[in-house]
Amino acid sequence: MFKRFRQTSATAVAAVLGCALIVAAPAAAKEKPKKEEEQKGAQLKPSKEFSPALKKLTEAAKAKDMAALEAALAEGQASATSPDDKYLVSFYELQLGIGKSDKAIQGKALDGMLESGLTPPESLAAYNFFSGNFAYGDKDNFFSGNFAYGDKDYAKAVKRLEAAKAAGSTEQGLPVLLMDSYLKLNQVDQGLAVAKDAIAAARAAGRVPSEELYVRPAGALQAAKRNGELLDMLAMRLEDYPQPVIWRNTLFILLQQEASDKVMNLDTFRLMRATKSMTQRPEYLEYAALATEAGYPSEAVAVIKEGQAANVIQTSDERFNTILESQEPRAKADAVALKADAAKPATAANPKLARQTADGLIGIGDYATAISLYEKAAAGGDPLAQYRLGVAQALAGQKDAAIASFAKVQGDRARLANLWTIHLSAKAPAAAAAAAPAAAPAN
Repeated sequence: MFKRFRQTSATAVAAVLGCALIVAAPAAAKEKPKKEEEQKGAQLKPSKEFSPALKKLTEAAKAKDMAALEAALAEGQASATSPDDKYLVSFYELQLGIGKSDKAIQGKALDGMLESGLTPPESLAAYNFFSGNFAYGDKDNFFSGNFAYGDKDYAKAVKRLEAAKAAGSTEQGLPVLLMDSYLKLNQVDQGLAVAKDAIAAARAAGRVPSEELYVRPAGALQAAKRNGELLDMLAMRLEDYPQPVIWRNTLFILLQQEASDKVMNLDTFRLMRATKSMTQRPEYLEYAALATEAGYPSEAVAVIKEGQAANVIQTSDERFNTILESQEPRAKADAVALKADAAKPATAANPKLARQTADGLIGIGDYATAISLYEKAAAGGDPLAQYRLGVAQALAGQKDAAIASFAKVQGDRARLANLWTIHLSAKAPAAAAAAAPAAAPAN
């Protein structure tokens, strides 16, 4: 799992939280027009008993004298009786916490201010957001070093962050914090909803969504064994982060779920090859073995030679050399036979035979002839032919035609068709770490 959240410096926190305080207007100002007073909003009215302490608090805060501020707070806490007094105590407690870089004091002060009901409306978003930060407070997963304090009180974090959201907070870190708080409470559906809303909002604003919005829900869905939704989330991630390593990990999860379906596995490996996400020996070996077993010698040979050219497979590797020794002679003979079969009218007239011949033609790189045969097979109602028609068009560089073909795919290849569409529609890859989504597949 990723452990990267946007960090907020202590200086930035102080700038946001250390806002000006509205106190009661002096007597001389009471003659100002009522309209002007109304525009200022509600003002705090400290009690007479609290006023001496308030003066000391104000002076100490202005001078940034933390020792004097701490002493004045002790006096103020003893003399505060009214709700306004207590709010003021919490406010200056917040200044002390900021001045001392003490997150525990800041968190306590924010609680006092928010629970008083006297927080100025313009401060509700910021105060609730940072209170939610402190409540989340998992130093191993959030704000490394800057927000090490916290109770890991995720229920409180949800409450505060939802309040910050309702108050119009524009903090980019809020959706991730809120989402993860829900997930840590095992409220997967709520966390997933926050993630999807945030993804949609980021895309609408022309931003690449935080990768955490995909990774953390994926982990929760995987733990809950909600495999279909897991793959949907990983597919969404690929739309914004189409790096080969992410393609590889996503497709390995798909392979694990396909288990013993060798035909489906072969189609999945073909997509892995197309996305240039085959990076290790095991996937080349399995791909070559599946192609050999399915009767596609040219494809098996091509895959092995690609692995050798990429220096993933050593030319001295006996396992692969054994396959090459058996499949290279067959590949030459197979290519001749396939071209001959493709030219026969009987082949095009039989949907099953047309698709099987086209499958072989893909292996030898004759995409144009394969497309023609797939079209005939698909017209005859062969769903597999419809899917592989899209694949052939994609490999031939016919992007728009391939996307249109994939849109018609139904049944067990619909997910693969969607992934091909994502691949064909991919923008330039966003910067992303090479960490695995959810659990890294075994090699």
